[in-house]
Amino acid sequence: MSDVVHEAPRGGPDDAVVARLSRLDRFLPVWILLAMALGLLLGRVWPQLVESLDSFTVGSVSVPIAIGLLVMMYPVLAKVRYSETARVTGDRRLLGASLALNWIVGPALMFALAWLLVPDLPEYRTGLIIVGLARCIAMVLIWNDLACGDREAAAVLVAINSVFQVFAFAALGWFYLQTLPGWLGLETTSAEFSLWAITASVLVFLGIPLLAGFLTRVIGERVKGREWYEETFLPRLGPWALYGLLFTIVLLFALQGEAITSNPLDVVRIAIPLLAYFAITFALGMVLGRQLRLGYAKSATLAFTAAGNNFELAIAVAIGTFGITSGQALAGVVGPLIEVPVLVGLVYVALWARKFFPSAQGAST
Repeated sequence: MSDVVHEAPRGGPDDAVVARLSRLDRFLPVWILLAMALGLLLGRVWPQLVESLDSFTVGSVSVPIAIGLLVMMYPVLAKVRYSETARVTGDRRLLGASLALNWIVGPALMFALAWLLVPDLPEYRTGLIIVGLARCIAMVLIWNDLACGDREAAAVLVAINSVFQVFAFAALGWFYLQTLPGWLGLETTSAEFSLWAITASVLVFLGIPLLAGFLTRVIGERVKGREWYEETFLPRLGPWALYGLLFTIVLLFALQGEAITSNPLDVVRIAIPLLAYFAITFALGMVLGRQLRLGYAKSATLAFTAAGNNFELAIAVAIGTFGITSGQALAGVVGPLIEVPVLVGLVYVALWARKFFPSAQGAST
């Protein structure tokens, strides 16, 4: 992002939310919608682009999308004060709540919504369940930063999600696509999940920028000092997160531009459970954080890490298992179509909700 959210002064609860954002971030929804439109247009008028992008891979990792995600995540991870991570891991309430929302509530909620709202569309239903299993390890850092969430807590929770993702994704996929539907007398779905593909996705999309961000802060502070690093270097680095985000969105929507524009009613059917999912999980995170007295910053982080999904992993798994033109892959691509504008809106909701937290005035974020 640009310098993302102005850290000071912290306005009172009556201040306009938009005034707390930098000029570049103030129009973030506009840039995102334009990127979506450009991606859809490219996919529609230049179908050869899909084949070109699909062929430019290393293993199961799309190189163009990986580049965009790396550029997007690196500036945000370079902002994290890694020396404070012990403070986060020592907060058992935050860790317990995050694990419960991400790995118990989130997948179960998406399973229920998929079966309730698209019971007659098995491909889309399966795609939605896969999206629900892929916990967010990327864009949540952007939304959390915009909402003045706890950066160090977000980085730690994202790392924990990544570890769980490697070991739990395949098992949860088997449970929600095979075992649980069988217990309930519902139709089952057979899918082979590649543990290596999941591991490679996590290592590329999180491991590389995390290591780069950590080394940048350590070396930068050691050579120039923290004041220079945070007041001079980070503001210059910040806008690259937005550039990476927009580039990634263009590529993702170009991949299935023709499918999206040719099947608008199907997109609406997929969008309804996604909208419900994002709203419910975000609300649960904020309410639970307040009940646990985590403070605004950690509550916002809890809410966004619960609401966001790792759509790049969901798309990769859907394409690798069912094919690039499958309904499962389309459901994965519709994920960011809905998630991006909705979570941008929830950034504003979160900032507005600060007044309901006891530490809203002058709280450390």
